[in-house]
Amino acid sequence: MAGIYIHVPFCKKACTYCDFHFTTSTKYLNEMVDAICKEIVLKKDRLAGQQIGSIYFGGGTPSVLPSYSLQKIFTTLEQHFSIASNAEITLETNPDDLTAAKIAELRKLPINRFSIGTQSFFNEDLVWMNRAHNAEEATDCIKRSQDAGFENLTIDLIYGYPLLSNEKWKTNIQMAMELQIPHLSAYSLTVEPRTALAHAIEKGKQPDVNDDQSAEQFLMLINVVTNNGFEHYEISNYSLSERYAVHNTNYWKGVPYLGIGPSAHGFNGQDRYVNIANNAKYLESIGKNQLPETVEKLSKADRFNEYIMTSLRTMWGTDLEKIERDFGNRSSDFVKKELISLVAEGKVFLSENKIYLSNEGKLFADGIAASLFIDDEEFN
Repeated sequence: MAGIYIHVPFCKKACTYCDFHFTTSTKYLNEMVDAICKEIVLKKDRLAGQQIGSIYFGGGTPSVLPSYSLQKIFTTLEQHFSIASNAEITLETNPDDLTAAKIAELRKLPINRFSIGTQSFFNEDLVWMNRAHNAEEATDCIKRSQDAGFENLTIDLIYGYPLLSNEKWKTNIQMAMELQIPHLSAYSLTVEPRTALAHAIEKGKQPDVNDDQSAEQFLMLINVVTNNGFEHYEISNYSLSERYAVHNTNYWKGVPYLGIGPSAHGFNGQDRYVNIANNAKYLESIGKNQLPETVEKLSKADRFNEYIMTSLRTMWGTDLEKIERDFGNRSSDFVKKELISLVAEGKVFLSENKIYLSNEGKLFADGIAASLFIDDEEFN
């Protein structure tokens, strides 16, 4: 089943490391909600005949929206799309937004899953990141959500930053286990250009990230969570059995999805659609009944490389039979040839004609995928 992603470009504060599209001003919040609803109508035929199995509110911080705004978006979606009765409907939230009153309001909506931006359970780390919540809110909001009946929860954690010792990292992981959440996403801190963190590092005000520290903490994480019954089903994602994130899993499996809102991406199975990452221009375009998007025509090589990149990140692996079936013998022969050295180095292994990353290989996932890429000339 297809998915719908809705980008809500508002945040209370700007995290030092974040390069997603957002604004800390909510001056045009109501206008943005109206524009999102209008874009849904303009794109109502994009997934014709397909049932919707997942809806994901990302951002930004969608939990800053009032409940009536979220309901307005839901009503518009329900009017124009066939949404499965068991659809996964996720709202990204910040811990400080999940007050008892807010959770009670959200309980009345179709939302059935929270993705909580916890990042750390240590106050000094949260201050360093310029997060809007504190450590107490990080734990309390999870317990409040569970008490209110939201059992399908995931939290985000970050590792590999200067303040995070191995002991603190172990504490963060253990806290996630003790809170009995079924899903965890964990990301190594990446210094993105034009962020406050990148600027501070350039000025010598902050130390740069340490790759060895990130690698060590990544392997620590795998060890602890898998010993607690979690499956490492994608490079950055871990869950109890069959509790995988439906929406994100569909991304990695190449399932079509609709992108709504400024900077949102969509995919129809062949081509990608990218909305403009500018709120004013987005509102202006939608106001004229024009879609503020560009179309990225994916060549056969693009689709092949994207399949390699996404499938290799998962526990389901890269299927050599699918490569041969969808992309031809030359492609599968090339991949098999390149695999010889990767297998010898212990970075990947083969089982039942599928390629899987070893734990060590997961440290080099992007580089390994790139070594298997093919350019357009190979398909001509």
